[in-house]
Amino acid sequence: MNTHPVVLITGALTGIGRATALAFARDGSRVVVSGRHDDGGQVLVTELRALGAEAEFVRADVRREDDVRNLVDRTVERFGRLDVAVNNAGTEGQPGALTEQSAETYAATFDTNVLGTILSLKHEMRVMLAQGHGSIVNLSSTMGSRGAAGASMYVASKHAVEGLTKSAALEGAAAGVRVNAVAPGPVETALLARFTGNADRKAGLIAGVPAKRAGRPEEIAQTIVFLASDKVDYITGQIIGVNGGKTAS
Repeated sequence: MNTHPVVLITGALTGIGRATALAFARDGSRVVVSGRHDDGGQVLVTELRALGAEAEFVRADVRREDDVRNLVDRTVERFGRLDVAVNNAGTEGQPGALTEQSAETYAATFDTNVLGTILSLKHEMRVMLAQGHGSIVNLSSTMGSRGAAGASMYVASKHAVEGLTKSAALEGAAAGVRVNAVAPGPVETALLARFTGNADRKAGLIAGVPAKRAGRPEEIAQTIVFLASDKVDYITGQIIGVNGGKTAS
C-alpha cells in the first residue's frame, strides 16, 4: 500500500466513524468522510486538515445507491484510487420486544445496516477488484454473533453484516481485496446511550463486560486502522471482536 493510502469512511461524522477518520489522518492517510449532514462534514474536514491530512467530505446516504456510487466515484476522481473503505454507517433501530416490531422498524434498521453495507461493498469492490488491491472493514457488533433480548432487529442486521463480510471476502481474496469486520462491545457513543435508553440500563450492560467498562471510540478506531493496513495482508473474512472480554466465555 502507498505510504499515503486513500481511505473512505461512511457514517464518519460521530462516534466510531469520527474517531476512525482522525486516527487515519494522524497515520498519514488521505481521507474521504461521508455522512448525511453538510455542517458536521465540513467541521470534521477542518479538523482532519488541521492534522495535516488531505481530506474531503462527500454527503451521502448509504441507503441510496446513487449516493453510494457517487461517493466512491468522487473519491477515485479526487485521489486516483481507493485503498481502504470503512463501512461504519449504522443505526441501533427501534429497541423492544420482537412482538413489538413491524415491517417499518425492520426496514428502518435493515435499510441502513444491511442494504447500506451491500451497496457500499458493491461499489467499493467494483473499484478495488479492477485495481487489484484494497481493504474493506465493516462494522458489526458483539451482538452479531449472539442474541440479545429486546434488540432483535439490530441483532439480526449485524448477523447479516457478518455473513456479507465473509461472502465478500471469498469473492475478493484471489484479486487481492480483503474484507473483514470489527465487532465492538459497548462503546461510549451516542448510539449506546440511545440503545440503552437510560443510565441504569447502560450500567447494567457495561457490568456484563469482564473489563468492567465500556470501550472508547479511539480503541475501536485503532483496531480498524491496524486491520486495514498491509501489516496483516493474510487476514480476510474475519470478524475481530473488540469487547473487553465480552465474548471470551
